[in-house]
Amino acid sequence: MSEIPSLGDAAGLYLASLTAEKKGESQREIYKFLRWFGRDRTFDKISPAQLDDYSENAARSDPGHVERLPLVRAFLSYAKKKGWSEINLGTHLKAKKVKTKTTKNVRKDNFEPISMTKEGFDKMNVELASLKEERQITIEEMTKAAADKDFRENAPFHAAREKKGMIDGRIIEIEATLNAAVVVDNGKHVKNCIDIGRTFILCDLSKGNEICYTLVGPREADPSHGRISSVSPIGKAVIGKKQGDTVEIHAPSGVRKFQLKEIQK
Repeated sequence: MSEIPSLGDAAGLYLASLTAEKKGESQREIYKFLRWFGRDRTFDKISPAQLDDYSENAARSDPGHVERLPLVRAFLSYAKKKGWSEINLGTHLKAKKVKTKTTKNVRKDNFEPISMTKEGFDKMNVELASLKEERQITIEEMTKAAADKDFRENAPFHAAREKKGMIDGRIIEIEATLNAAVVVDNGKHVKNCIDIGRTFILCDLSKGNEICYTLVGPREADPSHGRISSVSPIGKAVIGKKQGDTVEIHAPSGVRKFQLKEIQK
């Protein structure tokens, strides 16, 4: 099998291969799928059971999910044809019908609220502006390349078109995230409690070493820079805790105990 792209990259390539009409129908549903599984995951890390969980959750929050399911199946079938998946995951994505009492409170955009820090929100807006500028440049590159009437070997045109598809996909994803974002007000932190936006220090009770982290929303996580997600094992363990509390974190190697030594802000 050739190198497997991430779901995010694969979605960009797939959407770029569609006609404008089909692309418009598919984008929103495919990027909802990416938000569930994570754009950095690969197809070989998705199991049929996880697809069942996705479909059941989507059915609860989106009454029209069943009708749009074929759009995601087509994406998964495309992945099999391209050699990105050993099996056709689309055959395992089945409709789940869930009884609901009312649909009055379902969000119109069907997006779950996404907690973000002000810093992360602003950073994503900057990236969005940059991508829109890059998109315009790419369109100009496509126009210049299209001037060559021989499309059989027009590599620059096809490369620019593929790049534009990936940019479009990322723009859609960012805009969806920003639309669903709930910016955490740092001025309303509960005193001495961990929540999103807080920086804190953990002391490993078995080794004595200290680690500094900042708790952020899932879209802002960057462990290499100490920014951990609120849904990570550490994030789940510390959220709501107070300075001085003992925290148990479940890791593959077993349960590790830490003391919440300091909450900085």
